[in-house]
Amino acid sequence: MEKLAGLGFGIFLDLKFHDIPNTVGHAVAAGARLPGVRLMTIHAANGRAGLRAAREAVGSRKNRPALLGVTVLTSFDAGTLQQIGMEGSLESRVLALAQMAKDAGLDGVVASAYEAPAVRREFGPEFKILVPGVRPPAADVNDQSRVATPGDAVRAGADYLVVGRPITAAKNPREAALAIVKEISASSSGRSTGHGKTKTASA
Repeated sequence: MEKLAGLGFGIFLDLKFHDIPNTVGHAVAAGARLPGVRLMTIHAANGRAGLRAAREAVGSRKNRPALLGVTVLTSFDAGTLQQIGMEGSLESRVLALAQMAKDAGLDGVVASAYEAPAVRREFGPEFKILVPGVRPPAADVNDQSRVATPGDAVRAGADYLVVGRPITAAKNPREAALAIVKEISASSSGRSTGHGKTKTASA
C-alpha cells in the first residue's frame, strides 16, 4: 500500500466494516491513517450509531478519505433479501440505507446500477455513488446477481466503478482494462448527471 501511495495512486480500502459502533469507529480511524486512502466502505446496516461513529472517526481534515455506506450487495437478489429477513423491494432497501448514510454524514453509498438512478434522484449530484458488479458485455456474471456494463453503470449515475475479475482474470489484463476505460469515456461524454468524471477501481 505504501508503494502504491508513493506512486501517486489513490487507495480504495474496501473492507466493509460491520461491527458495534466502538469497534467500527476504531477500525475506520485506523484505515484513515493509512497512506493514500481516498475511499473507504462501511456497511450501512451498522445503523445510525455505527455510521455516526465511522463518520466521526475520519475527522474533518481537508484530504480525509470519503466514506461510503454499502447498501445491498450486488450478489443479492429479491430472494436473498427475503432469506435474511429484509422486507420490501431491493430499491426501497437501498434507498432506506442510503438515507441513513446521508443522515450520518457519509459521503455516499455503494449500490448496484439498478438502484443508482433512484439514489441519484433522491440525494442529488454531490452524493457519491460507487457501483460494483460491473461486467463488460459477454463477460461471466460469476457470483453476482445485479450486474451492469461499464457504460450502463456510468449512465445510471455512478461516480466510481469497481471492476474485479473481468480485469484480474483476463488473459490480458491491460487490454481488458483499456477496453473498459474506453467504454467509460464514451459513456461519460454523453451522460446528463453533470457531476464530474466516473472513476474505476479494480478489486
